Amino acid sequence: MAMNERSRHERAVLSSTPGPFAAVQDSIERLRPSLSSALIVALFSPLGVLQSRAVQRILLATVLLDIPFQFGTHLFYSEEEAATGALSGLSISATTIALAGLYFSWFLTSFVSRNRSVRRRHIFNLPLVLFLAFSAVSVFVASDVSLAWYELFLALQLYLVYFYVANNLRSREDVRFVVSFLLTGCLIEGLAMIVLEFTGMPSTIWGLPTHIHLQTGPHDSFIRVGGTVGSPNETGAYLSLLLPLAVCLLFADITRRQKWLACSVLASGGMALIFTFSRGGWIALVLAALMVGFTLMRTRGMSLKAAVGILAILIVLYLSFHSLIAARLFSNDQGSAESRIPLIMLAFRMIADHPILGVGANNFSLAMLAYLTSEFRNGFLYAVHNKYLLIWTETGIGGLLAYLAFLTGALRLGWKCWQQNNGFLSMLALAITAAIAGHMVHMNFDLFRIGPVQELLWLLAGLLIPIYRLGEPACPRDGVFPRPAWQPQG
Repeated sequence: MAMNERSRHERAVLSSTPGPFAAVQDSIERLRPSLSSALIVALFSPLGVLQSRAVQRILLATVLLDIPFQFGTHLFYSEEEAATGALSGLSISATTIALAGLYFSWFLTSFVSRNRSVRRRHIFNLPLVLFLAFSAVSVFVASDVSLAWYELFLALQLYLVYFYVANNLRSREDVRFVVSFLLTGCLIEGLAMIVLEFTGMPSTIWGLPTHIHLQTGPHDSFIRVGGTVGSPNETGAYLSLLLPLAVCLLFADITRRQKWLACSVLASGGMALIFTFSRGGWIALVLAALMVGFTLMRTRGMSLKAAVGILAILIVLYLSFHSLIAARLFSNDQGSAESRIPLIMLAFRMIADHPILGVGANNFSLAMLAYLTSEFRNGFLYAVHNKYLLIWTETGIGGLLAYLAFLTGALRLGWKCWQQNNGFLSMLALAITAAIAGHMVHMNFDLFRIGPVQELLWLLAGLLIPIYRLGEPACPRDGVFPRPAWQPQG
């Protein structure tokens, strides 16, 4: 007891005695409120940054530019699986990281504004949800569950891109932002492919996590360029989906700078599309261009200046490479087209045995081994080059019907947007509708696994949602909607 009283007395004397210790203690006491405030700021400043409109734009731009450039890696990648057309490995990319930031930002913003009286319900797209559901069910019948999960994970990621674009673009400026970055990525990709055609490049660029795709044509007569998107056929589909947007923007009421961007994309992308030597991509673009031209002539008349400009670009491109184009269209392709017919028959045999649930997502290449017959002894062994048959084979009839409903629904919505007669937005909707229609034909000739082409297709379909909303009569004059709330569609 006496010792405790003595200790308290010594501490009291020490604290009352001026000296270094007392000065330090006094300084800490004065700084304590400031340190607490600094700690709070340090903890919550990242949350504030994520709610910044500029940061959200940067993350969205990352998603848009990652479509052509494919920055990322595949965990557990197998060359043997990829060689037969399977999606090998778990894809982790810049899009994966950017989406995490976008959705966390969206959640924070919705939480802060949860008391707002005006709320907008979300569009989930029932056909796409059903397609994902059938793909998930097919996991249980898959021979290789890992392969099925690889595709399902990437499909969910693509759906998150669709869902974000469909529900988070609230103004015309938001739509212009997305279109500008899509076309900017197409311009850079097109220029890179032109350089590749004449110079050639290693498999990677400066060690970055992206790859260059080059193939040799029949008899080594030309080089097929896939750029960073994927195979030449995938890149042909990517370009044929975006070039109609550039064409339609020339007829829209936009700034001169945007028209120059559209012209540049049309020139570089058109030349790059030639260098893919993708006949399916060429057909898709021609069909989309015919649909756009026919619609404009029947409804609004076509601007002579823009029409002459587009025709001049196409003539220059054709005259510059007419020999290569003619060789690709009419010369011997070494059985490339013919080799796909046995794969189609193989797919029908697999469908006959598994019509309801399929053989499992991303499992065509593995399941086909049990169906190989003598004609495949020296034949082309790969996943069937038909997107519709591939979906039916792997996810069953339900998956195919859901995907067809998604595509036809996008076409109907795009046509409704065009009929709204809403200037730039209606022209953009016409371009998207024509591009999707052309791509639906192209899907008869290639497999288009879940990847950059499918991501672009789903994103363009999602872009029609805000276009339609902005064209509704009830849309505010400034075209700005309140931030969405986390609630299902009623």
